[in-house]
Amino acid sequence: MKLVDKGITMEEVRQMSQRMFGGLVKGVVDIEKQIMVLDADMHADEENYLLELGSFQDNLWGINLYPDIPGDDFLEFDSMINVRPRLKNFTRSIENADLQKKIIAIVHKLIIK
Repeated sequence: MKLVDKGITMEEVRQMSQRMFGGLVKGVVDIEKQIMVLDADMHADEENYLLELGSFQDNLWGINLYPDIPGDDFLEFDSMINVRPRLKNFTRSIENADLQKKIIAIVHKLIIK
């Protein structure tokens, strides 16, 4: 796992993707601290890592990155940790468009293309 708080290159993300089936890199974004953890087998492991660093669970959202897909389609909102009925998110995706925009902005800030 890699904590990304200052930045990471797309090439580093691409190298991570070679370890996973389908060329993806799993990640969890903390929308309050504007950091993320990448490169674990499960989103839950990344979530737990951030919780141990003092993040609040309500601020943590799971994503997948596909570094070989151009444009914003390289980011996918799909994780079991996103199922949060008490926060009005009932699926593995992130249903709130404003929350999606916030996560996209954080990812773009942290990944240096």
